[in-house]
Amino acid sequence: MAEFFSERRQLILKLVVQEFVESATAVASDTLVRKYNLPISSATVRNELAILEELGYLTHLHTSAGRVPTDVGYRFFVENLMDSAILSTSERHSIQHQFQQVRGEIDQWIYRAATVLTKTTQNAAVVTPPRAYQTRFKHLELIALHDTTVLMVLVFHDGTVRQQTLTIEVAHNQEALRTISTRINEHCYDLAGSEIEDLLPKLVQLSRSEPSQKLEQRILTLVVGAMQQLEEKMNSQIHSEGLIEMLRQPEFRPSALRGEDAERVVERMRLALEILTKSKILDTLVLRALQNDGVQVTIGSEHETDEMRDYSVVLSRYGIDGTVVGVLGVLGPVRMPYPRSISIVSYLSSIMSDLLTEIYGGEARS
Repeated sequence: MAEFFSERRQLILKLVVQEFVESATAVASDTLVRKYNLPISSATVRNELAILEELGYLTHLHTSAGRVPTDVGYRFFVENLMDSAILSTSERHSIQHQFQQVRGEIDQWIYRAATVLTKTTQNAAVVTPPRAYQTRFKHLELIALHDTTVLMVLVFHDGTVRQQTLTIEVAHNQEALRTISTRINEHCYDLAGSEIEDLLPKLVQLSRSEPSQKLEQRILTLVVGAMQQLEEKMNSQIHSEGLIEMLRQPEFRPSALRGEDAERVVERMRLALEILTKSKILDTLVLRALQNDGVQVTIGSEHETDEMRDYSVVLSRYGIDGTVVGVLGVLGPVRMPYPRSISIVSYLSSIMSDLLTEIYGGEARS
């Protein structure tokens, strides 16, 4: 690849990406030479543009003479060419001040973060509240309601309580139920659902009778299931904001992009609304961000679903590893100002991690 990607070629690709992000208009060779004072002719630039198109980094819209970046071109730009976009001192001070105003109000953080992301990038913001990284078992109580009806009360370390009644095949008195719950509490305290699942065969064997073994296995299975459901629910509590700002982008205005018909744009708007309000796509992206370090950038066709082919997301996990974490980021058209988006997402992640460290203690993410 080195022989195909000279410094000049990389510079031209970088300028095409920057110009297209700024103007939303296909970039012509004359524009690059004139605007950036390139020491080469328009003919030479046209030749380089043609080669970059052959390599898959650029394409052209319909009969337009100009080029636009492909998803592959954006990816190369993000990983190799873009300059860091450092937030100004005034921007950083403003953001810090906004969070200082709600320092002790964790529930307000997600709204402040979403507002900052939207105003800074003019795209949609996605933020999840900080939640326990894993649901951890604290206490189980089994209460005999009738001969074969039992109330199961589950308490987790974050204070969440779950109650469930179950009908059992063989009657157990309160003392027998207390024996089972005491054994489970002793062996499962502070464990995650996956750890309890791994211990389940061993714990069941500790029961002295077959009816108790069956009941304990059923209860432990319910405990694991309840913990998994709670984690899934917590991880899917996504606050989104900035749909209106995103819809002001040229991609959603038929007159702004030549050759783009109204029907295509309306469909893109419908998908944007669906993604931000009721789609499970964001759930998947958030869960993936929770499992990775640093800022994660997913561009257009890199998404697993066709619905996201026109969009890019910039997401980052924030919080204290192993204690409490959340996700924040930006969703917008593939023609996104990646340096600025990555910079603001990274900075907000750092701010919110530091605030959580003050509350919970531990080592904050940077």
